[in-house]
Amino acid sequence: MTTTREVRIGCVQTPALPTFDEAIEVASRHARDAVAAGAELVCLPEFCGGLATENGMVKPPAAPEASHPVLEALRNFTRDAGAWMLIGSVAVDGPADRLINRGFLVDDQGAIRARYDKIHLFDVDLSDTERYRESAMVSPGSQAVVADTPWGRLGMTTCYDLRFPHLYRSLAQAGAEILAVPAAFTKVTGQAHWHVLNRARAIENGALVVAPCSVGPVPGGGAVYGHSLIVSPWGEILAEGGDEPGIIVATVDMESVASVRRRVPSLRHDRSFSQPAQPEPGRRSVA
Repeated sequence: MTTTREVRIGCVQTPALPTFDEAIEVASRHARDAVAAGAELVCLPEFCGGLATENGMVKPPAAPEASHPVLEALRNFTRDAGAWMLIGSVAVDGPADRLINRGFLVDDQGAIRARYDKIHLFDVDLSDTERYRESAMVSPGSQAVVADTPWGRLGMTTCYDLRFPHLYRSLAQAGAEILAVPAAFTKVTGQAHWHVLNRARAIENGALVVAPCSVGPVPGGGAVYGHSLIVSPWGEILAEGGDEPGIIVATVDMESVASVRRRVPSLRHDRSFSQPAQPEPGRRSVA
């Protein structure tokens, strides 16, 4: 007899909103739509608890974890809806007047099953006028996280982490079958790289990739890309969110992860190797 581990996954694509109250209202409304569409695991974007910018720095509303109104509201939502939720991230008060970009996995009883603090911070110069310095306000995390769900192990990452494939390899080697990539990907980089990077992480690791991304203009400047994705372990796009707020939902048989990993067993073929020598300062390699 063939067995399945089917799960219906919903991604919520929210706009960037500057206050807790707005973020709670919009995230809860779309999450209700996802549950009504049958989602058992509802996934929200990075900074779903509020996002704004100021002079290229992220300036989201923040609060201590123990009294964070968005976290409390969404935990209550999961309890009432009977669904699991990936809270992509909210801004949590950190040490020395800095923030922590922290994601949460919450079960259907409202219990926090895992936390993840974003490791790689977005410090880039996209042009002479579009610069971002996440590290000016945010303290980075240092711990990769894999958590158990009823449907398989889930590896937690956030946005800019997507550009660091060794993180995803580590998560897959630790048993992650679902790779979560909640994001507030910029429109400029999203148009160029979002789809190919998410598909690559799925293909490289034979894993389901779930990537909810916020959409539209950011209060204070900038724009986020949207186009939330659910990508099969073979690299097929199962659902895509476009460029408006809303939801996407897809049903996935988690046995497909094992099937793909049998067909292309690259996780079993990883080998250690010596690192190449670093170039001497000032020396250019021969073309």
